[in-house]
Amino acid sequence: MNEPAYHPARYDAPGVEVHRPVPLAPAPTAPPVPVQPGGIPSVASVVLPDGRVVTGYAVTPAQPEPVAAKPPVSRAAVNIALGGIGFAAVCGGLFLLTAFITALTALITQLVTLAAVIFGGWVAVQVFSARGHRGGTTVNIRKATFKRNHFHG
Repeated sequence: MNEPAYHPARYDAPGVEVHRPVPLAPAPTAPPVPVQPGGIPSVASVVLPDGRVVTGYAVTPAQPEPVAAKPPVSRAAVNIALGGIGFAAVCGGLFLLTAFITALTALITQLVTLAAVIFGGWVAVQVFSARGHRGGTTVNIRKATFKRNHFHG
């Protein structure tokens, strides 16, 4: 009955190497460092409760940054204003788009009108300039006979 309740050899599988933790030896304590005489030492030394000594230079504590002041306008108001600016920008863009489409339509209309005037002028020149044009039919109206209207001259 002198055997402990848990014996590692009973529960370990055969052929498996088991590593058990080994406690570490306590850290050796260093002798206290003497403090230079005077008002404020150039190097500060502190002896911790477990006997270790920490030595270092004194550092001024960092000042925390001031907390940013809350804006006088609420976030919702800012979001609504930004939305209004975006809406105005879109409306301006649509206005420019409609102005561009209107100008393009006017340009196309003018080009079509110009083409019609030029083509009509060309047709008029062809019809009314019978002089020097051989190969067409010349009609003398005074000697003509209109068969459709039953007019015989």
